[in-house]
Amino acid sequence: MSPALQLALLGTTLMLSRVQALICQWGTHISVRNVSELPLEWSSGQQTCEDGWGCQDTLILIENGPQVNVLISKGCTPMADQDVLIREHRAGPGIAILSYTHVCREKDNCNSMSTSLPLWTLPSTTGPGSLRCPVCLSTGDCDSAAELTCPAGSTHCYRGAIQFTGGVIFSTLRVQGCASEAGCNLLNGTRKIGAIEMNEDCSPSAFLTCQRGVTIYSNQDLSQKPIEWTTGHYELCNIGEVCQETLLLVDVGLKSMVVGSKGCSEGRTQDAPTITIHSGPPGVLVASYAHFCSSNRCNRASNTSVLLTSLPPPAAPAPGNLQCPACVNIFGSCPENPENVMCPSGTTHCYSGYFKIQKGGIYSKLYIQGCVTQASSSLLNHARKIGVFSVTENSKDETDLILQAGAAPMPLLPWVVGLGLSLALWCGMPMILSSLLTP
Repeated sequence: MSPALQLALLGTTLMLSRVQALICQWGTHISVRNVSELPLEWSSGQQTCEDGWGCQDTLILIENGPQVNVLISKGCTPMADQDVLIREHRAGPGIAILSYTHVCREKDNCNSMSTSLPLWTLPSTTGPGSLRCPVCLSTGDCDSAAELTCPAGSTHCYRGAIQFTGGVIFSTLRVQGCASEAGCNLLNGTRKIGAIEMNEDCSPSAFLTCQRGVTIYSNQDLSQKPIEWTTGHYELCNIGEVCQETLLLVDVGLKSMVVGSKGCSEGRTQDAPTITIHSGPPGVLVASYAHFCSSNRCNRASNTSVLLTSLPPPAAPAPGNLQCPACVNIFGSCPENPENVMCPSGTTHCYSGYFKIQKGGIYSKLYIQGCVTQASSSLLNHARKIGVFSVTENSKDETDLILQAGAAPMPLLPWVVGLGLSLALWCGMPMILSSLLTP
């Protein structure tokens, strides 16, 4: 093969490689703005695509009275080429939805749109009608939505939420405003615009707000003496989530501990709270309360009486002949020489183990020692779910083996870290850790 032909083939190979690995403008943005701020302009970063991928531009405007939600997505995509497409998904009067989409491969940075001008329309000149509706566009709540006069032709008030997902975008937009028809079909059946997938929800849970917080309290007699379990902090749930409150009580006689969680949760609803006694007296008591609900701020149990009133009445059983270490601790393993207690009559063995608790803001191990009625018994009765908590008892995974080899286990409480938590431990005083996130 001649040198000239070799160079020509090399040049062709480089050109094909260049075509297969495009450089695209990249960036995402979502915000609620005043209509008076439009049209907008923006600049973008860059990213190198996988072989065969193209560049995409997606712009979505949701206009609602004096406000507009702006969503921009730019970057690489495996989607087929698509000429510039401008669509009106929902026309006024009232809420309007417009989009711009484009997929290209002809050159680097071909997704070069940098302004909302292609979707810019002059403000409507439609006169006012007789209908008034709350009007709101918000990624938070719409509790303070102002009631405005709708433009002529509006016949219904819309209330719903749209969830956007795609790339690094995951956002829920609450929408209230004027519409020209009833129902939950603001998107006219559209489920995807360019790189963005959308889900519309008009159920009451689309605006669901729940109490939020984590509480850990250790003291004596928590199975008999109720403690406060409330929070002044709230969170706005994602579409499909419900409110939850979960309480786990462990009482080993000499000591007891309550672990509580409130917040939003994926999954189910149930009409009434569930109370479960996993292990009962005599010996170690393990009990739980779980409540899932789908009305606003419905996870509002104010104290641990919601669990304690369903526990067996306290009794003073005759002491037996067995002595066992007694410990319950979520801040590390039980001490090597814990305090012993005289076990009640009916117990025959000493238990030593732990629960691994995950989700609901708790990622830790709860170490337990105490008296039980059976050898190698499961205090959780083999339960794997307690309310929002995922629990395992005495699991033997790799992490556990490392911890048993001498690494000090530490609780991981992601709702606590970085909040300037003050933890005070005084001899003879109750230990309290109650951390509540700000909204």
